[in-house]
Amino acid sequence: MDTAEHSSLFFLLFLLIYSITMTGNLLILITVGSDLHLRSPMYHFLGHLSFLDACLSTVTVPKVMAGLVTLDGNVISFEGCAVQLYCFHFLASTECFLYTVMAYDRYLAICQPLHYQVAMNRRMCAGLAGITWAIGAVHSAIHTSLT
Repeated sequence: MDTAEHSSLFFLLFLLIYSITMTGNLLILITVGSDLHLRSPMYHFLGHLSFLDACLSTVTVPKVMAGLVTLDGNVISFEGCAVQLYCFHFLASTECFLYTVMAYDRYLAICQPLHYQVAMNRRMCAGLAGITWAIGAVHSAIHTSLT
């Protein structure tokens, strides 16, 4: 199937999927941010994950959609490609490191329930989330420079 023949169909498909993804992530962020019962570390990390997922979709999908409506096919420069690669690696690797932190959070909650409130306080949650973002930035800088 040639994408040039069906570019408007693919554009609408990507637009639909992107809209659903952004709406879902926005609803998660609003729910976690507004409900006082969702102030636990698990939901704190879930909010970060939702934000990362929304940003990750925004890094790639609009450029794909632009490529579908552009006739000459030249939609990105070398510098733009490098920036997009860095952003993609940054967000994707930060998301993976955040999964590790979320697994550690669940491990503490299940295996050490009496120590959980002390070990996973607000300061620890913010520190762990910050570390995932910092490691993601360094990790993506290394991968982008090697590329």
